[in-house]
Amino acid sequence: MFLARGKASSAARIATQDLKASQARTAALAAEKEQLETEKAQLEAEKAQLETVKSELDSVKHELAKSAQAKQDEIAGLKGISDKIQDKMKDEIANHDIHLEQAGSRLRVVFADKVLFDPGEVQISKRGEGVLARAAEALADTPDQQIQVFGHTDRAPVNSKLAAQYPTNWELSVARATNVVRFLAEKAKLPAQQLVASGQGEYQPIASNKSSAGRARNRRIEILLTPAPTTKSKLKPAAAAKTGGKVAATKQADKKTDKTKKSGKKSQSGKTHVSR
Repeated sequence: MFLARGKASSAARIATQDLKASQARTAALAAEKEQLETEKAQLEAEKAQLETVKSELDSVKHELAKSAQAKQDEIAGLKGISDKIQDKMKDEIANHDIHLEQAGSRLRVVFADKVLFDPGEVQISKRGEGVLARAAEALADTPDQQIQVFGHTDRAPVNSKLAAQYPTNWELSVARATNVVRFLAEKAKLPAQQLVASGQGEYQPIASNKSSAGRARNRRIEILLTPAPTTKSKLKPAAAAKTGGKVAATKQADKKTDKTKKSGKKSQSGKTHVSR
């Protein structure tokens, strides 16, 4: 009888231990399930964030591609204008009275002053009008270009004939540039809103003023073509900055995920311990 009671008591203890072990396993599995659900929610949030970043990067990539294409179109357009000017100014270019310089989306046409003005004069000569008329034909139909005209002089003082009206080379260079702009607008019929006149005086030399040849090079009119302000790329740096912030946030989220995965490994180790 006592033996039977002992066996029953032992069986009860074993059953109690098994129940506790089962409850512990159930609790561990519930905790692991909760942790996995938390990880799943975090991964879904990170996935949504990455999709947002990808969308923003695709948008920036698209804008950059448009900007690059616009830049290529600008350069190609200027090359076309340059070719037209060279075709219309063959003689002057051959005589080194006109030369062209293209750098990226900027085209500079440099005229020796003798091509446009008689010696010591501010008004455009008859020859100069013919030269500018031919240049204007090449510059027509370029609404996406700003046409800047710069007047330059050598370092010699203004001659006595002009000194009363133009006391310094500043005034002289501005007057010559203005007369070129007026001819292009009033006679060649280029849109006035595209034209800008500026005088640089003697302060932007391209050769030494110590020789007559150097001074002749410095006395010049430059026509500079650049993209009009309204045609510049509208890609905003803020878009890139915003996307950069999203990427940084995603990296932080990745770190959190790594930590969560490490925590999950610990939980799995706990589960194995309970199973024993």
